[in-house]
Amino acid sequence: MRTALWSLIVKELLANWRDRRNRVILLIAPMIQVLVFSFAATQEVKNVPIAVLDQDRSVLSRELISRFEGSPQFSEIIRLANVAEIAPAIDSREALAVLHIGQDFSRRLAARQPAQIQLLLDGRRSNAAQVVQGYAVEIVDRMNAEVSELGGVRDPPGLVVARTWFNPNSDTLWSTVPGLFAILTTSVAMMVSALSVARERELGSFEQLLVSPLASVEILAGKAASALLIAVAETSTIMLIAMYVLGVPMEGSMLLLYAAMLVYLLSIIGIGLFISALASTQQQAIIGSFMFLAPAILLSGYATPVSNMPDWLQTLTLLNPVRHFVVIAKGSFLKDLPIDVIAAHLWPLALIAAATLSAATWLFRFKTA
Repeated sequence: MRTALWSLIVKELLANWRDRRNRVILLIAPMIQVLVFSFAATQEVKNVPIAVLDQDRSVLSRELISRFEGSPQFSEIIRLANVAEIAPAIDSREALAVLHIGQDFSRRLAARQPAQIQLLLDGRRSNAAQVVQGYAVEIVDRMNAEVSELGGVRDPPGLVVARTWFNPNSDTLWSTVPGLFAILTTSVAMMVSALSVARERELGSFEQLLVSPLASVEILAGKAASALLIAVAETSTIMLIAMYVLGVPMEGSMLLLYAAMLVYLLSIIGIGLFISALASTQQQAIIGSFMFLAPAILLSGYATPVSNMPDWLQTLTLLNPVRHFVVIAKGSFLKDLPIDVIAAHLWPLALIAAATLSAATWLFRFKTA
Protein backbone atom coordinates (compact mmCIF):
# COMPACT_ATOMS: atom_id res chain seq x y z
CA MET A 1 0.00 0.00 0.00
CA ARG A 2 1.36 3.42 -0.93
CA THR A 3 2.33 5.68 1.98
CA ALA A 4 0.10 8.47 0.66
CA LEU A 5 -2.93 6.17 0.55
CA TRP A 6 -2.31 4.99 4.10
CA SER A 7 -1.96 8.64 5.18
CA LEU A 8 -5.35 9.38 3.62
CA ILE A 9 -6.98 6.52 5.52
CA VAL A 10 -5.48 7.75 8.82
CA LYS A 11 -6.53 11.30 7.98
CA GLU A 12 -10.12 10.15 7.38
CA LEU A 13 -10.21 8.26 10.69
CA LEU A 14 -8.86 11.28 12.58
CA ALA A 15 -11.30 13.62 10.84
CA ASN A 16 -14.24 11.52 11.98
CA TRP A 17 -12.85 11.22 15.52
CA ARG A 18 -12.05 14.93 15.98
CA ASP A 19 -15.51 16.04 14.87
CA ARG A 20 -17.59 15.99 18.06
CA ARG A 21 -20.87 15.68 16.16
CA ASN A 22 -19.53 12.71 14.22
CA ARG A 23 -18.45 11.02 17.43
CA VAL A 24 -21.94 11.36 18.83
CA ILE A 25 -23.55 10.10 15.61
CA LEU A 26 -21.18 7.17 15.11
CA LEU A 27 -20.48 6.03 18.67
CA ILE A 28 -23.30 7.01 20.99
CA ALA A 29 -26.36 7.04 18.70
CA PRO A 30 -26.15 3.39 17.49
CA MET A 31 -25.67 2.11 21.05
CA ILE A 32 -28.72 3.99 22.25
CA GLN A 33 -30.69 2.84 19.20
CA VAL A 34 -29.91 -0.85 19.66
CA LEU A 35 -31.03 -0.63 23.30
CA VAL A 36 -34.17 1.45 22.69
CA PHE A 37 -35.37 0.12 19.34
CA SER A 38 -35.00 -3.48 20.51
CA PHE A 39 -37.88 -2.90 22.91
CA ALA A 40 -39.84 -0.44 20.75
CA ALA A 41 -39.89 -2.20 17.37
CA THR A 42 -42.88 -4.39 16.57
CA GLN A 43 -43.77 -6.59 13.62
CA GLU A 44 -47.13 -6.77 11.89
CA VAL A 45 -48.80 -10.15 11.30
CA LYS A 46 -51.09 -10.77 8.34
CA ASN A 47 -51.48 -13.24 5.45
CA VAL A 48 -49.70 -15.95 7.41
CA PRO A 49 -48.78 -19.17 5.55
CA ILE A 50 -49.30 -22.25 7.73
CA ALA A 51 -48.40 -25.87 7.00
CA VAL A 52 -50.60 -28.79 8.08
CA LEU A 53 -49.68 -32.43 8.66
CA ASP A 54 -52.84 -34.49 9.11
CA GLN A 55 -51.92 -38.04 10.14
CA ASP A 56 -55.43 -38.79 11.35
CA ARG A 57 -57.29 -38.05 8.08
CA SER A 58 -60.66 -38.25 9.77
CA VAL A 59 -63.82 -36.18 9.46
CA LEU A 60 -62.94 -34.24 12.62
CA SER A 61 -59.37 -33.50 11.51
CA ARG A 62 -60.60 -32.29 8.12
CA GLU A 63 -63.17 -30.13 9.89
CA LEU A 64 -60.43 -28.55 11.99
CA ILE A 65 -58.24 -27.89 8.95
CA SER A 66 -61.18 -26.35 7.07
CA ARG A 67 -61.56 -23.85 9.92
CA PHE A 68 -57.95 -22.76 9.43
CA GLU A 69 -58.57 -22.51 5.68
CA GLY A 70 -61.58 -20.32 6.28
CA SER A 71 -59.78 -18.01 8.69
CA PRO A 72 -58.88 -14.59 7.19
CA GLN A 73 -55.59 -14.55 9.13
CA PHE A 74 -54.09 -17.41 7.11
CA SER A 75 -53.29 -16.78 3.46
CA GLU A 76 -52.19 -20.29 2.49
CA ILE A 77 -52.53 -23.83 3.84
CA ILE A 78 -49.55 -25.98 2.86
CA ARG A 79 -50.22 -29.73 3.01
CA LEU A 80 -47.38 -31.89 4.31
CA ALA A 81 -47.08 -35.59 3.58
CA ASN A 82 -44.93 -36.74 6.48
CA VAL A 83 -43.01 -35.64 9.57
CA ALA A 84 -39.77 -35.22 7.60
CA GLU A 85 -41.30 -32.25 5.76
CA ILE A 86 -41.96 -30.25 8.95
CA ALA A 87 -38.40 -29.00 9.53
CA PRO A 88 -37.79 -27.81 5.93
CA ALA A 89 -41.14 -25.96 5.90
CA ILE A 90 -40.17 -23.83 8.91
CA ASP A 91 -36.46 -23.67 8.16
CA SER A 92 -37.03 -22.24 4.66
CA ARG A 93 -39.65 -19.77 5.96
CA GLU A 94 -42.23 -21.36 3.66
CA ALA A 95 -44.55 -21.52 6.68
CA LEU A 96 -44.56 -19.54 9.91
CA ALA A 97 -46.20 -22.43 11.75
CA VAL A 98 -46.94 -26.14 11.31
CA LEU A 99 -50.15 -27.71 12.65
CA HIS A 100 -49.52 -31.39 13.41
CA ILE A 101 -52.59 -33.57 13.98
CA GLY A 102 -51.61 -37.00 15.32
CA GLN A 103 -52.94 -40.39 14.28
CA ASP A 104 -55.00 -40.80 17.46
CA PHE A 105 -56.82 -37.48 17.23
CA SER A 106 -60.30 -38.76 16.32
CA ARG A 107 -59.91 -41.94 18.38
CA ARG A 108 -59.19 -39.97 21.55
CA LEU A 109 -62.10 -37.64 20.84
CA ALA A 110 -64.41 -40.65 20.36
CA ALA A 111 -63.20 -42.02 23.72
CA ARG A 112 -63.92 -38.60 25.27
CA GLN A 113 -60.25 -38.07 26.06
CA PRO A 114 -58.30 -34.85 25.43
CA ALA A 115 -56.53 -34.98 22.06
CA GLN A 116 -53.35 -32.97 21.69
CA ILE A 117 -52.72 -30.89 18.58
CA GLN A 118 -49.10 -29.86 18.13
CA LEU A 119 -48.34 -26.38 16.83
CA LEU A 120 -44.72 -25.76 15.79
CA LEU A 121 -43.81 -22.07 15.48
CA ASP A 122 -40.91 -20.17 13.90
CA GLY A 123 -39.33 -18.34 16.84
CA ARG A 124 -37.23 -16.12 14.58
CA ARG A 125 -40.36 -13.95 14.48
CA SER A 126 -41.46 -14.32 18.06
CA ASN A 127 -44.10 -11.57 17.96
CA ALA A 128 -45.72 -13.09 14.89
CA ALA A 129 -45.42 -16.58 16.38
CA GLN A 130 -47.25 -15.54 19.52
CA VAL A 131 -50.03 -13.95 17.49
CA VAL A 132 -50.37 -17.05 15.31
CA GLN A 133 -50.50 -19.21 18.43
CA GLY A 134 -53.38 -17.06 19.66
CA TYR A 135 -55.18 -17.50 16.31
CA ALA A 136 -54.75 -21.29 16.48
CA VAL A 137 -55.93 -21.55 20.09
CA GLU A 138 -58.99 -19.46 19.26
CA ILE A 139 -59.93 -21.70 16.30
CA VAL A 140 -59.47 -24.88 18.35
CA ASP A 141 -61.44 -23.41 21.28
CA ARG A 142 -64.39 -22.70 19.01
CA MET A 143 -64.35 -26.27 17.73
CA ASN A 144 -63.97 -27.50 21.33
CA ALA A 145 -67.15 -25.67 22.33
CA GLU A 146 -69.13 -27.25 19.51
CA VAL A 147 -67.78 -30.78 20.06
CA SER A 148 -68.31 -30.51 23.82
CA GLU A 149 -71.88 -29.36 23.35
CA LEU A 150 -72.68 -32.17 20.92
CA GLY A 151 -70.90 -34.93 22.84
CA GLY A 152 -71.61 -33.81 26.38
CA VAL A 153 -67.90 -33.67 27.19
CA ARG A 154 -66.96 -31.49 30.14
CA ASP A 155 -63.19 -31.19 29.52
CA PRO A 156 -61.85 -29.58 26.33
CA PRO A 157 -61.61 -32.32 23.70
CA GLY A 158 -58.71 -30.65 21.86
CA LEU A 159 -55.59 -29.11 23.37
CA VAL A 160 -53.03 -27.03 21.45
CA VAL A 161 -49.48 -27.83 22.51
CA ALA A 162 -47.20 -25.14 21.06
CA ARG A 163 -43.45 -25.42 20.52
CA THR A 164 -41.42 -22.48 19.27
CA TRP A 165 -38.35 -23.26 17.19
CA PHE A 166 -35.17 -21.12 17.28
CA ASN A 167 -36.69 -19.06 20.12
CA PRO A 168 -38.14 -21.45 22.72
CA ASN A 169 -39.09 -18.73 25.21
CA SER A 170 -40.72 -16.53 22.52
CA ASP A 171 -38.45 -13.65 23.58
CA THR A 172 -39.21 -10.68 21.32
CA LEU A 173 -35.64 -9.44 21.69
CA TRP A 174 -34.37 -12.59 19.98
CA SER A 175 -36.43 -11.84 16.87
CA THR A 176 -36.02 -8.05 16.89
CA VAL A 177 -32.33 -7.52 17.66
CA PRO A 178 -30.78 -9.53 14.75
CA GLY A 179 -32.81 -7.56 12.23
CA LEU A 180 -32.03 -4.34 14.08
CA PHE A 181 -28.34 -5.24 13.93
CA ALA A 182 -28.59 -5.33 10.12
CA ILE A 183 -30.42 -1.99 10.01
CA LEU A 184 -27.94 -0.19 12.30
CA THR A 185 -25.04 -1.68 10.34
CA THR A 186 -26.57 -0.12 7.23
CA SER A 187 -27.08 3.27 8.88
CA VAL A 188 -23.52 3.54 10.22
CA ALA A 189 -21.85 2.55 6.93
CA MET A 190 -24.12 4.83 4.93
CA MET A 191 -23.61 7.93 7.09
CA VAL A 192 -19.81 7.57 7.29
CA SER A 193 -19.35 7.08 3.55
CA ALA A 194 -21.98 9.60 2.45
CA LEU A 195 -20.42 12.42 4.47
CA SER A 196 -16.79 11.76 3.48
CA VAL A 197 -16.49 13.60 0.14
CA ALA A 198 -19.26 16.10 0.94
CA ARG A 199 -17.41 17.12 4.11
CA GLU A 200 -14.26 17.83 2.11
CA ARG A 201 -16.19 20.06 -0.28
CA GLU A 202 -17.96 21.94 2.50
CA LEU A 203 -14.74 22.53 4.49
CA GLY A 204 -12.84 23.65 1.39
CA SER A 205 -10.20 20.92 1.60
CA PHE A 206 -11.40 19.00 -1.46
CA GLU A 207 -9.14 20.95 -3.85
CA GLN A 208 -6.12 20.22 -1.66
CA LEU A 209 -6.98 16.55 -1.85
CA LEU A 210 -7.15 16.66 -5.64
CA VAL A 211 -3.65 18.15 -5.98
CA SER A 212 -2.18 15.46 -3.72
CA PRO A 213 -0.04 12.67 -5.27
CA LEU A 214 -3.04 10.33 -5.10
CA ALA A 215 -5.13 9.46 -8.14
CA SER A 216 -8.92 9.85 -7.95
CA VAL A 217 -9.37 6.07 -7.63
CA GLU A 218 -6.90 5.99 -4.73
CA ILE A 219 -8.70 8.86 -2.99
CA LEU A 220 -11.97 6.98 -3.25
CA ALA A 221 -10.32 3.73 -2.11
CA GLY A 222 -8.89 5.48 0.95
CA LYS A 223 -12.27 6.89 1.91
CA ALA A 224 -13.92 3.50 1.35
CA ALA A 225 -11.30 1.76 3.50
CA SER A 226 -11.68 4.24 6.38
CA ALA A 227 -15.48 3.96 6.21
CA LEU A 228 -15.17 0.16 6.24
CA LEU A 229 -12.92 0.20 9.32
CA ILE A 230 -15.27 2.51 11.22
CA ALA A 231 -18.36 0.49 10.23
CA VAL A 232 -16.76 -2.85 11.24
CA ALA A 233 -15.68 -1.44 14.62
CA GLU A 234 -19.12 0.05 15.25
CA THR A 235 -21.06 -3.04 14.21
CA SER A 236 -18.79 -5.22 16.33
CA THR A 237 -19.76 -3.07 19.32
CA ILE A 238 -23.45 -3.45 18.43
CA MET A 239 -22.97 -7.22 18.13
CA LEU A 240 -21.37 -7.40 21.58
CA ILE A 241 -24.25 -5.40 23.08
CA ALA A 242 -26.75 -7.74 21.41
CA MET A 243 -25.01 -10.87 22.70
CA TYR A 244 -23.84 -9.90 26.18
CA VAL A 245 -26.22 -7.11 27.24
CA LEU A 246 -29.47 -8.16 25.55
CA GLY A 247 -28.72 -11.89 25.73
CA VAL A 248 -29.37 -12.76 22.08
CA PRO A 249 -27.52 -16.01 21.19
CA MET A 250 -25.08 -16.39 18.32
CA GLU A 251 -25.89 -19.87 17.05
CA GLY A 252 -24.16 -19.62 13.67
CA SER A 253 -20.60 -19.01 12.58
CA MET A 254 -19.33 -15.56 13.50
CA LEU A 255 -16.61 -15.93 10.88
CA LEU A 256 -19.20 -16.42 8.12
CA LEU A 257 -21.22 -13.51 9.48
CA TYR A 258 -18.18 -11.22 9.35
CA ALA A 259 -17.31 -12.38 5.83
CA ALA A 260 -20.85 -11.63 4.65
CA MET A 261 -20.85 -8.35 6.56
CA LEU A 262 -17.68 -7.16 4.80
CA VAL A 263 -19.20 -7.77 1.37
CA TYR A 264 -22.44 -6.14 2.48
CA LEU A 265 -20.65 -3.09 3.89
CA LEU A 266 -18.82 -2.61 0.59
CA SER A 267 -22.17 -2.51 -1.23
CA ILE A 268 -23.53 0.10 1.19
CA ILE A 269 -20.30 2.13 1.16
CA GLY A 270 -20.46 2.17 -2.64
CA ILE A 271 -23.94 3.71 -2.45
CA GLY A 272 -22.78 6.17 0.22
CA LEU A 273 -19.77 7.29 -1.82
CA PHE A 274 -21.98 7.73 -4.88
CA ILE A 275 -24.28 10.01 -2.87
CA SER A 276 -21.28 11.84 -1.39
CA ALA A 277 -19.71 12.43 -4.81
CA LEU A 278 -23.03 13.81 -6.02
CA ALA A 279 -23.62 16.11 -3.02
CA SER A 280 -22.05 19.53 -2.56
CA THR A 281 -22.78 19.86 1.17
CA GLN A 282 -23.16 17.52 4.13
CA GLN A 283 -26.83 18.45 4.35
CA GLN A 284 -27.40 17.23 0.80
CA ALA A 285 -25.53 14.03 1.63
CA ILE A 286 -27.72 13.40 4.69
CA ILE A 287 -30.89 13.96 2.64
CA GLY A 288 -29.58 11.63 -0.07
CA SER A 289 -28.80 8.97 2.53
CA PHE A 290 -32.29 9.24 3.98
CA MET A 291 -33.84 8.90 0.52
CA PHE A 292 -32.03 5.57 0.15
CA LEU A 293 -32.39 4.26 3.71
CA ALA A 294 -36.14 4.76 4.09
CA PRO A 295 -37.27 2.60 1.12
CA ALA A 296 -34.37 0.15 1.56
CA ILE A 297 -35.39 -0.62 5.15
CA LEU A 298 -39.09 -0.85 4.25
CA LEU A 299 -38.32 -3.29 1.43
CA SER A 300 -35.84 -5.36 3.45
CA GLY A 301 -38.35 -7.61 5.23
CA TYR A 302 -37.30 -6.26 8.63
CA ALA A 303 -40.73 -4.95 9.64
CA THR A 304 -43.04 -6.34 6.96
CA PRO A 305 -42.38 -9.81 5.47
CA VAL A 306 -41.33 -9.71 1.83
CA SER A 307 -43.85 -12.49 1.14
CA ASN A 308 -46.67 -10.05 1.97
CA MET A 309 -45.62 -7.71 -0.84
CA PRO A 310 -46.90 -7.89 -4.45
CA ASP A 311 -44.97 -10.24 -6.74
CA TRP A 312 -43.43 -7.41 -8.78
CA LEU A 313 -42.24 -5.71 -5.59
CA GLN A 314 -40.76 -8.95 -4.26
CA THR A 315 -38.70 -9.18 -7.44
CA LEU A 316 -37.60 -5.57 -7.03
CA THR A 317 -36.38 -6.23 -3.49
CA LEU A 318 -33.74 -8.60 -4.88
CA LEU A 319 -31.81 -5.44 -5.85
CA ASN A 320 -31.92 -4.26 -2.24
CA PRO A 321 -28.74 -5.26 -0.36
CA VAL A 322 -30.46 -4.77 3.01
CA ARG A 323 -32.91 -7.59 2.24
CA HIS A 324 -30.10 -10.09 1.74
CA PHE A 325 -28.20 -9.09 4.87
CA VAL A 326 -31.30 -9.19 7.09
CA VAL A 327 -31.71 -12.88 6.19
CA ILE A 328 -28.02 -13.57 6.89
CA ALA A 329 -28.04 -11.67 10.21
CA LYS A 330 -31.18 -13.34 11.56
CA GLY A 331 -30.02 -16.77 10.47
CA SER A 332 -26.57 -16.31 11.97
CA PHE A 333 -27.90 -15.18 15.33
CA LEU A 334 -30.81 -17.57 15.85
CA LYS A 335 -29.67 -20.71 14.03
CA ASP A 336 -26.62 -22.17 12.39
CA LEU A 337 -27.41 -20.87 8.91
CA PRO A 338 -25.96 -23.30 6.33
CA ILE A 339 -23.16 -21.97 4.18
CA ASP A 340 -25.13 -22.66 0.97
CA VAL A 341 -27.94 -20.37 2.19
CA ILE A 342 -25.41 -17.65 3.03
CA ALA A 343 -23.80 -18.09 -0.40
CA ALA A 344 -27.21 -17.73 -2.08
CA HIS A 345 -27.46 -14.22 -0.60
CA LEU A 346 -23.74 -13.44 -0.74
CA TRP A 347 -23.28 -13.50 -4.50
CA PRO A 348 -26.07 -10.91 -5.09
CA LEU A 349 -24.37 -8.73 -2.45
CA ALA A 350 -21.04 -9.11 -4.28
CA LEU A 351 -22.66 -8.05 -7.57
CA ILE A 352 -24.34 -5.07 -5.90
CA ALA A 353 -21.03 -4.07 -4.25
CA ALA A 354 -19.22 -4.24 -7.60
CA ALA A 355 -21.93 -2.16 -9.26
CA THR A 356 -22.18 0.51 -6.56
CA LEU A 357 -18.40 0.92 -6.13
CA SER A 358 -17.96 1.15 -9.91
CA ALA A 359 -20.73 3.75 -10.15
CA ALA A 360 -19.20 5.77 -7.31
CA THR A 361 -15.75 5.65 -8.98
CA TRP A 362 -17.17 6.77 -12.32
CA LEU A 363 -19.11 9.67 -10.77
CA PHE A 364 -16.13 10.76 -8.67
CA ARG A 365 -13.91 10.85 -11.76
CA PHE A 366 -16.58 12.68 -13.74
CA LYS A 367 -17.06 15.33 -11.02
CA THR A 368 -13.31 15.89 -10.64
CA ALA A 369 -12.46 15.92 -14.35
